[in-house]
Amino acid sequence: MLKPVPVKLAEIQVPMKFRGTLDATKVAALAEDILQNGLKTPIQLRRDEKSRRYVLIAGLHRLEAMRSLGEASIDALIVAARKL
Repeated sequence: MLKPVPVKLAEIQVPMKFRGTLDATKVAALAEDILQNGLKTPIQLRRDEKSRRYVLIAGLHRLEAMRSLGEASIDALIVAARKL
């Protein structure tokens, strides 16, 4: 079973396919929930060895909620996913 690891937000790349799908209301609600209850579900990332960064697979709104809270890192599951 995968265990969450902390990843610096600055090391996470958001693919173009996610751009334009961000809902600011959902981000604000998640940020409030994270403040009260903590991050319950880690985001999913894959490692891009070429760029030496992580690429977001799932969890855009959680990622942006953590950014809005001024956090420097987020818990993530590093998965083996093929590039789409």
